[in-house]
Amino acid sequence: MSTTEQPLSGKVAIVTGAGRGIGKAIAQAYARAGAAVCCAARTVVEIHATVQEIVAAGGQGLAVPTDVTQRTAVQQMVQVTVDTFGGLDILVINAGVGGGRQHVEDSDPEAWRTTLEVNLLGAYYCAQAAIPALKQRGAGKIITLGSGLGHRGMGGMSAYACAKAGLWMLTRVLAQELASSQISVNELIPGPVVASMAGAQAAQGQGVFAIEGEWAKTPNEVVPLALFLATQPAIGPTAQSFSLMRRDN
Repeated sequence: MSTTEQPLSGKVAIVTGAGRGIGKAIAQAYARAGAAVCCAARTVVEIHATVQEIVAAGGQGLAVPTDVTQRTAVQQMVQVTVDTFGGLDILVINAGVGGGRQHVEDSDPEAWRTTLEVNLLGAYYCAQAAIPALKQRGAGKIITLGSGLGHRGMGGMSAYACAKAGLWMLTRVLAQELASSQISVNELIPGPVVASMAGAQAAQGQGVFAIEGEWAKTPNEVVPLALFLATQPAIGPTAQSFSLMRRDN
């Protein structure tokens, strides 16, 4: 294949939460685009399955079991990637949890804490560990998976909304700190995602997202925007939020 067909040829990427859903779709798409991809997640069976599919399709993949709330594990994830593939160019911070619906008054403090630890502290650990490796390449990309709830909130979703709001601020601050190193940092907001096209059609038919008028999409329908962000020039968009939601963030 030509570099036009494989715009990420020679690049190395880490995708967290790569065992399923959006993370798996992005990891596979980056591998098809020519990148060597580290697939990280807590569920070992799932990330090994992702890598097996990448390798079967002729790509390069590496499975690294990682709990993003554990700083040492995240540092090891980055080091193993660099040792295996020779560097790091792209970090996709996708690992996250929803936290469930509960009002602040009746919420479980431990569940609230866990939601912040995975979605925000885990993102911080990933970025902090990856920055030295990205700088060594002279340029790089960090893509955070955000949420419209991090911009506008929603009753009953305080932990998730607060975590994603913090992630959006972290995205902007990182972009400011890393601009001189030609490392861009942008947020990708996928909006509502379901596992399959059939599921998306059923969700729309049942009016699951009718109140917000949102587009129920599959993980693969998030891929074009993820590829766009990964293939921008070194001096390109940064500190920006790119959204697939139909309504204002």
